[in-house]
Parts: sequence; C-alpha cells; structure tokens
Amino acid sequence: MTFETFDVVIVPFPFTDKATAKRRPAVVISTAGFAAKTGHVIAVMVTSARQSAWPDDVPLTDLAAAGLPTACVARLKLFTLDAALVIRASGRLAAIDAANLAAALKSAIAPL
Repeated sequence: MTFETFDVVIVPFPFTDKATAKRRPAVVISTAGFAAKTGHVIAVMVTSARQSAWPDDVPLTDLAAAGLPTACVARLKLFTLDAALVIRASGRLAAIDAANLAAALKSAIAPL
C-alpha cells in the first residue's frame, strides 16, 4: 500500500507507558517517496483524549473526510512505523486540517 502525506491510517500505535499496542488512527506526515525508499511512514498520533491535552494539539474538523467516528485531535507525538504494519487507510485530512497540522509541525520542529 502507498500512503501520501496527510492520509489517515489505522495502526498498532506504540504506547510509551504500556508494553502493548492498540489499533488507533494516525496521520501520515512523511512523503510517498520516503515510504518507497524506506518501507516506513512517519506519522502523528490521533486521539480523542481531552483530559490530557497538549498545547499544540490540532483539532480535526472534517471527521468524515478523515474517516473518524468521533471528535479527535492530531497530537505531535511522532513515530516511524513499517508501512507493512499499517492495518488500513481510513481517509484523508481536509485541506484546512492539513494546513493546521502543517503549521503546528512547523512551529514545533526546528528549521533544518
């Protein structure tokens, strides 16, 4: 499967506080070219957890486009995952959500 930047996918998310992984949505932030070269995707966590909000959480406004059943945020909790472990594609971020996530990433990551 090929994944593009801002695709929403379902993955076995690696929780840092547990020894297990659960199926959770994530947003791909790497390019299709990166995946073609490495076989991996770089993604950010998607969560509905409001009790533990992070300052740079990005509310996702078009849930239907993303294939998400409930209100969620993209959280700047980045990880790299073998593309073969992606369970399925869920949808794609709407243009406004993609722009907001890109802005949050730009403000959080040092210019290279």
